[in-house]
Amino acid sequence: MYLFLALALFMVAISFVYQFYNREATEIVVPDEVMCTMDALLCPDGSYVGRTGPKCEFVCPEVMPTVPVESDKSNLIILDSPLPQSVITSPLKLAGKARGPWFFEASFPVTLTNWDGLIIAEGPATAVGDWMTTEFVPFTMDLEFTSPYKPGDPDFMKRGTLILMKDNPSGEPQNDDALEITVRFAP
Repeated sequence: MYLFLALALFMVAISFVYQFYNREATEIVVPDEVMCTMDALLCPDGSYVGRTGPKCEFVCPEVMPTVPVESDKSNLIILDSPLPQSVITSPLKLAGKARGPWFFEASFPVTLTNWDGLIIAEGPATAVGDWMTTEFVPFTMDLEFTSPYKPGDPDFMKRGTLILMKDNPSGEPQNDDALEITVRFAP
């Protein structure tokens, strides 16, 4: 009986040793997982992407063609300062002229956003003169903000948008309008 028990234990031990040295036969096969390096690439649209996919490639988002829209608002509002692509600092002095209907109660809202659309400043531009007309009326505004761009930041973070919105107290979408210009932040 002891001989039989010893022989059974010996066979079990040999089986374990065989399986240990022949693991391929007993392992569950898992598809190869790809581990990509943590590199980053600046895409043409200003976003950053990491490596992805089975070949660890950089894949930038597709730049969708823009639908032409009427961007010339010169028959409604003209911004004399700052000009598009200007480098701006705080306080930002705005000056221009807008047709009377652009105003309500002698003002209209202005918003300044960073590259990502985050509002960093807003306030009203004020008419300089009688706004109850269909003619052009001068306006001014001093807009204070903290520059979102710091030395050493990527260049895309210099970009911002100044939005001069037609005042729309009715809230009706058909009465909405805006002039948007791209500005650059100084550090």
